[in-house]
Amino acid sequence: MPSLPQTMTAIEISVPGGPEVLKPGTRPVPEPAAGEVLVKVAFAGVNRPDCLQRSGGYPPPPGASDIPGLEIAGTVAAVGAGVTRWTIGDQVCALVAGGGYAEYCTAPSDTCSPIPAGYSLAEAAALPENYYTVWTNVFERGRLQPGETILVHGGSSGIGTTAIQLARAFGARVFATAGSPDKTRVCEELGAERGIDYRAEDFVEVVKQAGGADVILDMVGGPYIQRNIECLKLEGRLVQIAFLQPPVVDKFNFLKVMTQRLTITGSTLRPRTVAQKAAIARQLEERVWPLLEARTVKPLIHSTFPLVEAAKAHALMESSQHIGKILLEV
Repeated sequence: MPSLPQTMTAIEISVPGGPEVLKPGTRPVPEPAAGEVLVKVAFAGVNRPDCLQRSGGYPPPPGASDIPGLEIAGTVAAVGAGVTRWTIGDQVCALVAGGGYAEYCTAPSDTCSPIPAGYSLAEAAALPENYYTVWTNVFERGRLQPGETILVHGGSSGIGTTAIQLARAFGARVFATAGSPDKTRVCEELGAERGIDYRAEDFVEVVKQAGGADVILDMVGGPYIQRNIECLKLEGRLVQIAFLQPPVVDKFNFLKVMTQRLTITGSTLRPRTVAQKAAIARQLEERVWPLLEARTVKPLIHSTFPLVEAAKAHALMESSQHIGKILLEV
């Protein structure tokens, strides 16, 4: 086994606050527990939950690292007891509960996946959080079927660009909201029948004129919740995965939920068990990895920052000026 350093550079949250509270620090290199691998991180994905954790609103689950970062790609540097699928030197991408913004990160063996054929480590690091989230929410909880219509909010985000492509690849009709003509154009280039500029158009009217939506994927909340209900079809499903606006709404009218037999659901990914995440990983490898390898779907990478410039990456994330993924290069 190659010798490993005793310490590593990691990004720490010095105090809860804005992007400037992210500081490079020195931490011991973690040791993989039974069932885990240690990954020498090449790239880590930046996600909205990281920003929420940094500001004090999304603490890591019990036992998880306090270092932010929920997805990584790199090379296996050590394996824990009982690991049989991976060996030292294997390249993997992985969903983790924390610790990704570092030179080394442990990951449950079962939530690691092979790098899709032909993909760089940078591209692979852009996969786990978005593809896990979209698969479990759009196709499992939302039950999207071929021929149905889906409305994707935040269509130019990492989640949004993933949802548009996967929904289209599986035969759905796609509409997507975004905040500028440039962003709506990207949504249409990725497969949306119509990109809707929410600053200039009423997405409810556009979707209703098109016949309504069977599934809506929303990460906005606030007043969008009632508006989403208004444009769902009979037996429609609203899937809530985040809140850029408040999660509490006044005077919500449930009448259409009853009369149209609607389903309101949602989920978070980070607190799920390793077994639950592993089941999603295997489904992705079976159903989605072939699409990635054929480039039928692919991650969009907006920009990459050095690990020590994580604060700049968070500032860009919160500006909403990006289209697709933001990465940290280690």
